[in-house]
Amino acid sequence: MADLDQLKSKYAGVISTLQEFSNLGATVDQVDLDGEKLHIKGKVPSKVVLNRVWDAIKQADPTYSDLHHEIVNTGGDDQPYTVQSGDNLSKIAKHFYGNANKYTEIAKTNNIANPDLIKVGQQLNLPAL
Repeated sequence: MADLDQLKSKYAGVISTLQEFSNLGATVDQVDLDGEKLHIKGKVPSKVVLNRVWDAIKQADPTYSDLHHEIVNTGGDDQPYTVQSGDNLSKIAKHFYGNANKYTEIAKTNNIANPDLIKVGQQLNLPAL
């Protein structure tokens, strides 16, 4: 018989990733057992965030054979983002893509000639990669 607490611990990174993006509309609606599998039901605001959740799933278990997930993208592919105090494109790229070097994709998508010159309140469109 599956152990709910053990599976929740194994996939804690998935749950925390969903919670990490709650300010953008990501939700964890349900975490329970579905037979011998952990069942996670939730929503994400974009494919960009969905890809981060997938990264967390694959990090926990590349086969995710003991996970039943229903994580629905309620938005489009891209993720809108408003630059916050202390942000730079590398930090934003690390948060949304898991790779700070993806800052060039953000700069290119937003026609930013100098990636070091972004300002608080600036609206960015983060592309699904």
